[in-house]
Order: sequence, then C-alpha cells, then structure tokens
Amino acid sequence: MPAIALRRLRRGLTLPVLLLVGWWAAYAFDWTQTTLFVAPGKVLDAAFDPQTANALLSALWQSLLRGAAGLVIGASLGLLFGVLLGVSRRTERFFGLTLHSIKQVSLFAWLPLLSLWFGFGEGSKLAFIAWAAFFPVLLNSFEGVSGVPRELADVARVSGFSRTQMFTRLVLPAALPSIFNGFYLALMFAWLATLGAEYLLGSGAGLGVLLMESRAEYRVGQMLLGIVLVGTVGFVLDILAKALERHLLRWRTPS
Repeated sequence: MPAIALRRLRRGLTLPVLLLVGWWAAYAFDWTQTTLFVAPGKVLDAAFDPQTANALLSALWQSLLRGAAGLVIGASLGLLFGVLLGVSRRTERFFGLTLHSIKQVSLFAWLPLLSLWFGFGEGSKLAFIAWAAFFPVLLNSFEGVSGVPRELADVARVSGFSRTQMFTRLVLPAALPSIFNGFYLALMFAWLATLGAEYLLGSGAGLGVLLMESRAEYRVGQMLLGIVLVGTVGFVLDILAKALERHLLRWRTPS
C-alpha cells in the first residue's frame, strides 16, 4: 500500500479507534451503569449468537432486495425522463418547472400520501425507495445531456452524424460522468430510504423493522450490531459504486 494511502487510512481510523477505546473504558472502569447502552463485549456476543446473526442476515437480505428493486425502478425512470428533458427543449419546457417544484418537497413528506395510496405493505415501501432514487438520476441525467458543448454538436452535424449516432457517440459519452454521479447519489438515497420506509412503515421483514423491534424489546446488543451492519453496508456500497465508475469510465483522461 502506498505511503500516502496508508497515512490517509491511519488518520481516518484515529477517531473510530478513540471512540471504541472510550466506549470500552466506560464499562471496564465502571464509569457508567446505564442499561440503555451496553459494553462492546455484549455486541460481540450478539454477533456470535447464531439466532441473532441469522435474524440480522435474513433481515439484511430482505432490505437489500427491497432497496435494489426500488433503485432499479426509480433510476430507470429517472434516466428515461432525464434524457428526454435533455434532448427535447419542448419536453423540458412542459415538465421542467413541475419537476423542479416537486423536488423541493422533503422526501419523507411523501410517506403519508404513499401509504394512503399503496397501504403499509410492500408497495408503499417500493414506491418510496423508487421516489428517492428518481430525482438524483433525473437531474444529473438532464444536466449531463443538456450540457454537451454546442461546438461538439456542430462538428458532429458537419461530419454527417445521424440522430442515433449523435446520441450514442457524442451525447451519451459526454453525459456519462454526470449520469454516474446521479446513480451514485441514487444508490445512497435508496439505501437510506429503504431503512426509513422500514422504520416508518414497520410491517413485514427488513433490517429497519428488526432494529425497531430490538429497541422495543430492549435488545440493545442486537440493535447496536444492526446499526454497525447498516453503516458497513453503506460503506461497501460507496466503495463498489466508485470502483464501478472508475472501471466503466476508465476511458476518460484526467483533467
């Protein structure tokens, strides 16, 4: 590992390690007796308990499937509408103001309406996750497609590009970095929306539902383990998304 990367990793781990040591010391030296939190050892016990581990892994699998389904639906629609708005000024004039107004409404403000339309089951959760993923892809796709330099478009026309060639050889490659940025944001928002939907529409299975049940039953070790799992999944998704972007856009020259 390069020295710079090693230094960066060491600095990044300093605060988590200090917090972990302080957490351990609070219980090791009897600085606290609260039952609303537990020692790190209790969390490890929960991790190695087969029943708890199986429950968490099953809930995690349900959440990942739900989040992936909502992400695919929302991102696909966002890409479609974003490209349409970017290539057609008439479409942008017709829908643009409405979409930019709707995006100002807080995401969680839509939950009462979605639960009214779809109930408290799987339909409302998927709709909420899809809605969370829709706007990042829509806005970044629109900006990427509409931001293609006019000079390049003029050169393509002079070169005799057809509409299809114009889109596949010029517009899409130029817009891909912005589109991938939208997908990256949609991935993060979809994971957060998955947990939010499970918290607030607490029916069925899922990691958010399990965390709420752990809180209600005062299974603090399991709850803290679930929180660590949530953060770990978000961290892994972030790494995978950035690695995928570097791989698919490796043709770009560094600016």
